[in-house]
Amino acid sequence: MDGVAKPSTSSGSGVTDSASAAAASIDERFADLCESKLGLDDSMTRQAMQLFNETKNIKSSMSSLGGGSPEEVERFWSACVMYCVSRLSKARRSKESGSVSLCQILRASKLNIVDFFKEMPQFCIKVAHILTGLYGSDWEKRLELKELQANVVHLSLLSRHYKRAYQELFLPNDGKCSDSSSESNNQEVSDYYRFGWLLFLVLRIQTFSRFKDLVTSTNELVSVLAVLIIHIPVRLRNFDIKDSSYFGKKSDRGVSLIASLCEKYHTSEDELSKALEKTNTLILDILKKKPWTATSACQQDNLTFIDPGLTVFKDLLQGGSLKSSLLILEKEYENAINTRGELDERMFANDEDSLLGSGSLSGGAINLPGTKRKYDVMASPAKSISSPNPMSPPRFCLSPKGNSFCNSKMAPITPVSTAMTTAKWLRSTVSPLPSKPSGELLRFFSACDKDVTDDIVHRAGIILGAIFTSSSFGEQICTNMRSANRMDAIWTEQRKMEALKLYYRVLESMCRAESQILSGNNLTLLLSNERFHRCMIACSAELVLATHKTVTLMFPAVLEKTGITAFDLSKVIEGFVRHEDTLPRELKRHLNSLEERLLESMSWEKGSSMYNSLIVARPVLSIEINRLGLLAEPMPSLDAIAAHHNISMGGLPPLPFQKQERLQDKDEIRSPKRACTERRHVPVDSNSFRSQVKDSIKLKLPPPLQSAFASPTRPNPAAGGETCAETGIAVFFSKISKLAAIRIRSLCERLQLSQQVLERVYSLVQQILSQQTGLFFNRHIDQIILCSIYGVAKISQLQLSFKEIVFGYRKQPQCKPQVFRSVYVHWPPTSHNGKTGEDHVDIITFYNEVFIPAVKPLLVEVGPGASPKRKEEGKVGPYPESPRLARFPNLPDMSPKKVSATHNVYVSPLRSSKMDTLLSPSPKSYYACVGESTYAFQSPSKDLKAINNRLNSWKKVSGRLNFDIVSDLVVASSLNGVQNAKPAATEVVPTKTPVKCEPSES
Repeated sequence: MDGVAKPSTSSGSGVTDSASAAAASIDERFADLCESKLGLDDSMTRQAMQLFNETKNIKSSMSSLGGGSPEEVERFWSACVMYCVSRLSKARRSKESGSVSLCQILRASKLNIVDFFKEMPQFCIKVAHILTGLYGSDWEKRLELKELQANVVHLSLLSRHYKRAYQELFLPNDGKCSDSSSESNNQEVSDYYRFGWLLFLVLRIQTFSRFKDLVTSTNELVSVLAVLIIHIPVRLRNFDIKDSSYFGKKSDRGVSLIASLCEKYHTSEDELSKALEKTNTLILDILKKKPWTATSACQQDNLTFIDPGLTVFKDLLQGGSLKSSLLILEKEYENAINTRGELDERMFANDEDSLLGSGSLSGGAINLPGTKRKYDVMASPAKSISSPNPMSPPRFCLSPKGNSFCNSKMAPITPVSTAMTTAKWLRSTVSPLPSKPSGELLRFFSACDKDVTDDIVHRAGIILGAIFTSSSFGEQICTNMRSANRMDAIWTEQRKMEALKLYYRVLESMCRAESQILSGNNLTLLLSNERFHRCMIACSAELVLATHKTVTLMFPAVLEKTGITAFDLSKVIEGFVRHEDTLPRELKRHLNSLEERLLESMSWEKGSSMYNSLIVARPVLSIEINRLGLLAEPMPSLDAIAAHHNISMGGLPPLPFQKQERLQDKDEIRSPKRACTERRHVPVDSNSFRSQVKDSIKLKLPPPLQSAFASPTRPNPAAGGETCAETGIAVFFSKISKLAAIRIRSLCERLQLSQQVLERVYSLVQQILSQQTGLFFNRHIDQIILCSIYGVAKISQLQLSFKEIVFGYRKQPQCKPQVFRSVYVHWPPTSHNGKTGEDHVDIITFYNEVFIPAVKPLLVEVGPGASPKRKEEGKVGPYPESPRLARFPNLPDMSPKKVSATHNVYVSPLRSSKMDTLLSPSPKSYYACVGESTYAFQSPSKDLKAINNRLNSWKKVSGRLNFDIVSDLVVASSLNGVQNAKPAATEVVPTKTPVKCEPSES
């Protein structure tokens, strides 16, 4: 239980002199970076030197940057300083020259993009107060770090998608074997490839000023492929237009190119036609090429057997015209990036570019399909809802005969293809819905004590207008602003309508379910609740944004726009999934990942409405909550939101609740900073509320949703006299406990700790949540878990260092370096280290200074000799009177389940839909079900041996099997609804199969 020893530093006059000399040399190197390598003017250099000098003392405590060496820390720190100055300087705001791009900074600092984005968040946390003093409180919004990182991720995905498609469609050369022709042909193809990528980049700039999204970008990339197909010479094609099943859509007049590409890439013909029209306009306006129709150019070889009607440009990719087109596009793009000062996106077409680096940027704040993650049943602390979904990504492609591309039965499932499939659900299921409440929903509205139809429609218009505003954002600059802003306005209106339709659809389903629970159509308490509707609208908007994979409106943007908190949104996520049966699997996963983020840290942040309920449920914590100023501010009124975003509702009269501000509910806990201006509930008879809930209890139905949004101090009849705050906090803590159990088990298995140690760690975290809840305030639950594992290891006398624990944690899918590098502390005035107020320290300092003093008595209780006891009946989660050692909960098996701590080998339960196939007699059956032999009168052990022998007798596959590259998404494509399937059979791993070990981190 002793603290963790940290390396000491010596002092002396010689050390001081050398430190001064080192500081001087560091200043000289940074000045050289600004003036010589980046060529900054005097004004920018002064601003950079000012920020560098003011953050110099903080840099000494950031030894974990990069690899940790002084030279590497200096390079990272200098790059971070330069990026902040380039984005936040006065020169940029006044659009003066002298700013530099991120690519220039990284090349001068000898860093790559992946490493930069991994370290930059840590830099921002440390220097936040300095940046606020120099550049104002809105510096984080203007820095646009998350948006730029998302843009990098999207471009990386799109470049791989483009490269794969280009290689499928076109040959690397014309098939000649002579060395003399090979080099020229490779160069020629390289120019075609560059032309397609440059055309896409310029088109992307012309289209967007603010709302860059993956789906629209993919449509435009496919339109570029269509241009290449009809313009690149036939001799370079990798397909035969007549025989290729790649182009399966045909008519009497020939191959329908647009329809075939839509089928291949999951786009809609309408959207692809619009994208192709914009691409043709760009070629006409910028490249000055003369168009002609396919009818007048049908004699050309590359248009043979293609349905006429497409626009063809004369000499677009012929001879010297290709070279001139490349030069024009290069110049157009360079002018754009010089104005915008962002990334040089041309580098994504070159895999060898040193700036790209290696690794993934999709973890943490940016979640993209296809990344490594836990599955729904493991990841979501709430109940998993899974159902067969017709909108799941297709796993098989057409198998062409006689051509080389798409010759595998298993089509690659990529983040881009998954995004396009999810967008297809939105297009086919949500878009056709009416934009007004249905007749059934209107009946629920009118059945309330007062008809709430006008209120709900009015509110939806204001909140969605605030989320999908077409006003300018941050520091985005566009060369063709008028055209881009027009496209933004169209885009926002389309997304707004999709979110509105989805909101009404799920709201109707929820009302139907609530009426069955309450045995009546009067849902006044729920339908008149302002916070509930804002949560529903925010969830609908978030799903629409997640479907399109936007760059500038990433979560938690919807929380800020709607005025709700993470704790509020967590109340509707499970219900949203349950009541929308057609929701694609990828969007369910997105909501599950959001719920994880809400539970692990966001609900514990300052200003969370969770504290307003916790202060009622646990009055003993009120002193600490008020001392730290954690209570949530009141929601802004609809009037305030409409005024802030300049939203007009087309002359609709203000609603009654807007004209007269209601008095504050005396039962509701408010932040002491200002009075609440949010709309109060319509008065409801509390006896009626109690009777409705009691009826639902007798029928053993799910608890009514309206109780989750009731006032925290309102008695909850479903909980034996407890307040709604107590019930809500108990549900919230139970989700926290389950999430903690999942992560404790995963990390302990990776560290190869025993079941006994695992149970002690879990019990300790439970006791901390119950008796030392303040340790969670403003922190991440993984920080508590890491400290608990080390504390239990110490008291159990295990040889386990904190370094080993952090090393194991770094391999966890949810790992963020900030978790162990930056832990929030609030030093009291009596602190022995002389510090006061808020600070961020590393995980070891937090363990020694804060965690151990608070948890030492609890560690003794869960140490050796403590025996597990069952909790009292009726208790949800541990409370102060709980037994010393809580039992580890029974968690559902992860699917796929990792069966080795050292190898990436997974086993998944068998789908019930596959049972009949496997049990039917077949000479090619390679599976055995438990209790049934593959041959008569043969023991199961011989069955397994026979299966292994049969598998190992096959022709050996060249190369080693790399299990690390098998992502969860690939496994998910073959497991539909596997969470509800019971294990009926287990896959047998061949004994001689070579397995690639996980690479160790340096």
